[in-house]
Amino acid sequence: MHHGIDKTLLIITGLLVTAGFFIFTSASLGLLSRDGASFSSVAFSQIVFGIIGGSIAMFFSSAIHYRIWRKYAIYVFIFSMVLTLLVFVPGLGFSHGGATRWISLGSFTFQPAEVLKIGFIIYMATWLSGVQKNIESWRYGTLPFFGITGAIGLVMLMQPDTDTFVIMGLAATAMFITAGGKWSHVITIGSCAVVMMIILVFTRPYIKDRIMTFIDPSLDPQGSGYQIKQSLIAIGSGQITGRGFGQSIQKFEYLPEPIGDSIFAVYSEEFGFLGSSLLIALITGFALRGYKIASRATDLFGMLLVVGIMTVIVTQAFLNIAAMVALVPLSGLPLPFISHGGTALLVTLASVGLVLNVSKYQRKIKT
Repeated sequence: MHHGIDKTLLIITGLLVTAGFFIFTSASLGLLSRDGASFSSVAFSQIVFGIIGGSIAMFFSSAIHYRIWRKYAIYVFIFSMVLTLLVFVPGLGFSHGGATRWISLGSFTFQPAEVLKIGFIIYMATWLSGVQKNIESWRYGTLPFFGITGAIGLVMLMQPDTDTFVIMGLAATAMFITAGGKWSHVITIGSCAVVMMIILVFTRPYIKDRIMTFIDPSLDPQGSGYQIKQSLIAIGSGQITGRGFGQSIQKFEYLPEPIGDSIFAVYSEEFGFLGSSLLIALITGFALRGYKIASRATDLFGMLLVVGIMTVIVTQAFLNIAAMVALVPLSGLPLPFISHGGTALLVTLASVGLVLNVSKYQRKIKT
């Protein structure tokens, strides 16, 4: 049965985008004191590609019946994989901070992994809904699942982009469990993932530095511990009600990436504990509403699609916030809806559009 889109989720999304615009505007003022930084260029990308382009993308994706994506899932997945592999093409791939994660087209750069997230979720939802009867089998369920996820992991770790792969892996695991996968198999795969992470810690110095900084932030206060130190200063300075909109001090020369993964610290300094709590409540409401839509989906594909999308967005948001308050190691993950990244915001809003389309056909619960 066809219903209207879920207005509650749409309103929450609108509030997050609106709040994100004002938070981003304030945080980006910190770029004015930095050499080589251009406020106009980042603002143009965020507004034109992110907010305007993302709103258009959300409108169209919410209008296209979600089951159509199942027919073209393999093509969407292959396209997103090829696009991501283009970062390794000399002259096309763009490196920054020791990572090759971006494609550069003149003055325009974007991170194709953002597209891969949604391509992977669409394909995984299609595959899992197709093998539901055999999902509890090692041979036809768990091993292929591990293989598909592992292939994504190989591509992401080559860049390297461990953080994004962790988000995608968690989303895939949530979809696997929703589809009926055995918990014993999940625990086995999780154990393998822990072993792989231990190997990465000892083979990739930047991951080891993050772990050591998390354990003892004072270990290298001018090096690996600098960002978390400045973040905690900013958040603590906000106290209960904050310094006021635009009044952050830490965004000027102190916080690394004030419009990137440190943007929550800027927001907390300006709006304090109460403002931070409100933002977290909005994200929590977004999550609860999304998962409610998943629970009312009329078919398994729709349910898995929503579970995957919501898990990617919400997990990334809470990991970013947790990293800024030193509850988890620093990840470098941006804050969805708020951090700088026109392409990321466009893809996020397009993904929300898919969830809204699923909500059109959700089952009505009798009360």
